[in-house]
Amino acid sequence: MAGFFKKLKAKAERKELAKDASDVLMIVGLGNPGKEYERTRHNVGFNVVDAFGRQYGIEVKKKKFGGLVGDGMIGGKKVLLVKPQKYMNLSGQVVATAVGFYRLSIDNIIVVTDDMALEPGRIRLRAKGSAGGHNGLSDINNKLGCQDYARLRVGIGRSEYIIARDYVLSKPTADEKELIDEAVRRSTEALVCWVNEGIAPAMNKYNVRKNEN
Repeated sequence: MAGFFKKLKAKAERKELAKDASDVLMIVGLGNPGKEYERTRHNVGFNVVDAFGRQYGIEVKKKKFGGLVGDGMIGGKKVLLVKPQKYMNLSGQVVATAVGFYRLSIDNIIVVTDDMALEPGRIRLRAKGSAGGHNGLSDINNKLGCQDYARLRVGIGRSEYIIARDYVLSKPTADEKELIDEAVRRSTEALVCWVNEGIAPAMNKYNVRKNEN
C-alpha cells in the first residue's frame, strides 16, 4: 500500500511540474559521496550547491534518482538542486533520470564542477561544450546523448608534482581554500544570475577576473 501512495505522489509531482516546464530549472553539483571526499578539490560542485541551498533555505537531503535533491522557488521559478550520490564518473544516470522524471528542457539545466585548467579562484560559465577531460561531464554527455547543457566550472588549479587523480581527491592548501571559497561565493551569485536572466548575461558578468569587474 505504501508503494501505491508513493507512486501517486510521484505522478502528482510530475503533473504539477509539467504545467509549465519552462519555469523549472535544475542545478547539478558534481562530487563524490562519502566523508572521506568532503572538502576535497573534486567536490567543489557539491560545495556550490550547498552554499546556494543555504542562501535560499533549500535543504538538499531528499534521496531521489540516486542523489540528494532539494527544491525551492526563486524569482517565480521552481529550482531543483541535485547532488548525485554515485561516484563522479557515474553521475550521468542520476542527471538523466531527473531530466526524464521532470521532463526538463536541456536549456534549463546547469552543471557545476571543478576544473583543473582554471586557477583557484576563477570561475567560467559556458552554454554548452565538450567534457574537457572531466569524467563526470563525460558520463552526463553519454547518458543525455548531448552536450548542449550549461556548465559552471570552478577553478582548482593543478600541480606539477602530484598526479591528477591524487590532486583532485586531496584537500586544497589554506591559501587555495581561501581562493576557492571566494569562487564558491561568486558561483552562487552566477547561478542566481542564470536563474533570473539566463546563461548569456551570467557569462558576460562572471567570466572575468574579479579585479576586472
